[in-house]
Parts: sequence; C-alpha cells; structure tokens
Amino acid sequence: MVIKLAWRNLWRNKIRTSTMVCAMVFGLMGVVAMMGFMSGMYGNMIDNAIAWQTSHIQIQSQRYLDDPDINETLINPQPLIEALQRMPQVKAFSTRFLVDGMIASARANRGIRINGIDSLHEAEVTPIVGSITQGSWLPQTGRHPIVVSQKTAERLRLKLGSKVVLTFSNADKDVTGAAFRVAGIFNSPSSSFDEANSYVRRSDLSKLAGVKGIHEIAIVLNESNNMDNHVAKQLAGQLSLLSDSGNRVRDWQQVQPMLATIISQMGASNVVILIIFVSAMGFGIVNVMLMSVFERTRELGMLMAIGMVKGKVFSLIIMESTLLGVTGATIGLLASLMLVTLLGHTGIPLGSMAQGLGAFGVDTTLYPTVSANEYVAVFVTVVLVSILASLYPARQILKQRPVDAMSHKH
Repeated sequence: MVIKLAWRNLWRNKIRTSTMVCAMVFGLMGVVAMMGFMSGMYGNMIDNAIAWQTSHIQIQSQRYLDDPDINETLINPQPLIEALQRMPQVKAFSTRFLVDGMIASARANRGIRINGIDSLHEAEVTPIVGSITQGSWLPQTGRHPIVVSQKTAERLRLKLGSKVVLTFSNADKDVTGAAFRVAGIFNSPSSSFDEANSYVRRSDLSKLAGVKGIHEIAIVLNESNNMDNHVAKQLAGQLSLLSDSGNRVRDWQQVQPMLATIISQMGASNVVILIIFVSAMGFGIVNVMLMSVFERTRELGMLMAIGMVKGKVFSLIIMESTLLGVTGATIGLLASLMLVTLLGHTGIPLGSMAQGLGAFGVDTTLYPTVSANEYVAVFVTVVLVSILASLYPARQILKQRPVDAMSHKH
C-alpha cells in the first residue's frame, strides 16, 4: 500500500519528477562513461606494459639487477628453461641477451638498448611482429640484420637496407661493434620504449660480446586478466624454488611497481568521480522532496490527524525518494550500458592527446570498460544517497503537530 501510494505521489508533479530523473540519467551516463574511460586507459597502459616491457614474469641474475654488467648472465638457466617448457600456465617465454650501447648511422648516433633475442620465441612473447610497419621481423638467416623503431629510424634517417653500426663494451671492457642492416621497422604504443630499444639475433650479439649465456628470461602466461597478479605471483614462487639462489624471479608488479600503484589508484579515482556526482544528485533530491513535502503539508497533517502514525508518514516519504532513486539509477545505468557497449566497439580516438599519452604506453584509440561490480556499486550508491537525502524532508514534516500542518498555507 505504501509503495503504491508513494509511486502515485511521486508523479503528481510530472514535470518536476521527470526533470530530476533526466538529470540523474544524463549524470549517470557521464559518470559511468568517465569511469569506463579511466579504467580503459589504465587497463590499456598495463596491458601494453606487460606485452612490450615487463611480461608477466622476468628472471635475471641478482648481480645483473644491481649492476647491469654484460658478464652477469643467469646462473644455470637450463633447469628453469626445461621447467617452463612443461608448465601449463606458461604461454610462451623468450631468452634475451641484453646490451646497452650506441647505434650510429652516417648522419647521427644515439644510446640504445640492444636486445639479442631468438626471433621465433620473441614473436610469441611480444606483439612486435604485428607492429612491423616496414620490412619484416628479424630473419633467422642473413648477415647481421637489425629491427629498429620508427622513432629511431626517423632520428637516424634510416630506411630499409640502411647500414648502422652498433658499439658497446664487450666482456673484457673493450669497445667492440659491427655493422648491421635494417631488416624491419616497428612502432609500439610506447614512444619511450621505441626510443630505447632495437632487436638483433642473440647469436650475433653474444658472439660480438664474447659472452655465452643469457641475461633475462621473459615469461608470458595464459592468464588473460592482467589486473590480477595472483597467478604470476604464484608461478614466480614456484620458479624461485627451481632457480639458483643467485638469480631473482620477479612478477610484473615487482618489475614495475608503478603498475601496481596504477591498479590501486583506479578504484580511488572512480570513487572520487562517483562521490562528486552523488553529492550533487543528493542535493537535487533533497530539493525535490522538500518541495513535494511543502506542497502536501496540509494533506500529510490530515493523514496524521485521522490516525496515520508518524512512522507510516516517514516510510511514505522515504519510499518516494527511494523509488525516485531506483527509477533514475535503473534508466541511467541501462543507458550507460548501451553507451559503454557502443564505445567499446567503436573506441574513443584520443586525437591530439595520443602523442602525450604515448609516452605512457597508451594506444591512440581507447575502449572504455566498466565491470559488473562497478555497475552494482553505482546503483547501490545512488539508491542509498536517495534514501539519505529524504531524511531531512521527512524530519521536517514529522516535527509539526497535525493541527499546525493542517493550517499550513502555501
């Protein structure tokens, strides 16, 4: 009975109620879209960082992490490699020989990290093959091929087939180097990664350096949810037991603690956005309910005079506000779901923002994502704020005596 009466009272002034519901709907669409944009941007940043830079797990010598000397290779890596080949959680892994050196063309030179890799395995760990814009991925045959980034090619004025000279310190701390020819040019989502990395065959680089072994094993898991670090952390613990004590096994959050910070900030930023919206919405509902109660003061006083207990009157006002919140939240979230679904297919081009965000590894087009838990949290928050917003108007009418309320004029 109270619900039916509250619903009818809510729509006695159709224009006022409709205006408030529309404000809630459009406000929720904006809030959910913003939450989806932030989650999509952070998620994209994390996915790209794992795909291109950290992988899910990295294994290096502890001494190499303390001081990246070319002689500090992994200690006895063979048991680890054999174990990784048997583990069902492992999608792929790549062994790397890493050197910091100089790359020079006939017109310019710059510092760069030279990644000595196995081309087949590296293609399974990173998405570099699909990011080749010119030429091809690192061939297994031919003399000294190299793959460089688009940014490096532009700064050194390189094109396919151009000759570059790589120089670095070898095992004896003497400067060594050799000429390489550009076999391919790639472009990753991260401009900072592009500026700092190039790829050659591990066998070529190891021979030039005079060092046998590898510096790093990068591991990608079958786990698809990059926001959850549980599987990577668990597998890293298993690999630590198999690894020499001089090596260190790290999951991606340990490799880049900033990524863990980003995940923790995602929830906080969404909460701030939601609080701003529900605060404004709460004041709007207070205004609507005060006007509604003010207009019906004589009516409510008459109900109390003929025997309706104050608890029922209180419940009636609370129910009106609750129904207003449920109606606005339901329509708003349904509209938000359709909007996010549409943008999830078409994407949001970043335009002029793309170049700046590229330094953080964000793609030029973002796809907003909102989880089911976030939709539920928004719905519950809106309804709770609607209930809280009706307490003050309800208290105002209950403070009056029935005779005073009946004599009220507006």
